[in-house]
Amino acid sequence: MKNAYFAAGCFWGVEQKFSRVPGVVRTAVGYMGGDWPQPTYEQVCRGETGHAEAVEVVYDPEVVGYDELLTFFWRMHNPTCLNFQGWDIGTQYRSVIFTRDAEQRRTAEQSREAEATSGCHAEPIVTEICSAARFWRAEEYHQQYLAKQ
Repeated sequence: MKNAYFAAGCFWGVEQKFSRVPGVVRTAVGYMGGDWPQPTYEQVCRGETGHAEAVEVVYDPEVVGYDELLTFFWRMHNPTCLNFQGWDIGTQYRSVIFTRDAEQRRTAEQSREAEATSGCHAEPIVTEICSAARFWRAEEYHQQYLAKQ
């Protein structure tokens, strides 16, 4: 199994969408990209931590490739929105691909360039590509939140 990390707005919807991709073994929501240790949902929502609401995707590379996850990522949100998705506004809702190694970074950069030149977007893509830091798992009541409702 391999791990990938993405942020694309509210983590509830992002998690649900990734969980439906064949080859995705499990997902978890949490926080990544900030400098605040052990952040809480309330702190992240107030914009105090620098973290984005992120999703950890554990996948079987024999079934789905990282490049396919990236294609799915581009389609699930609007990568031209700076610090918001829909009604969710703030840096915690920014679009980010968190890469674990040089290969993921290279693939993510190539994918972003292909998406930028695809003609699918009227505005420039603002998605960040950052090295993955520690993933802080969100509180249990947030895990698979939409599936529980």
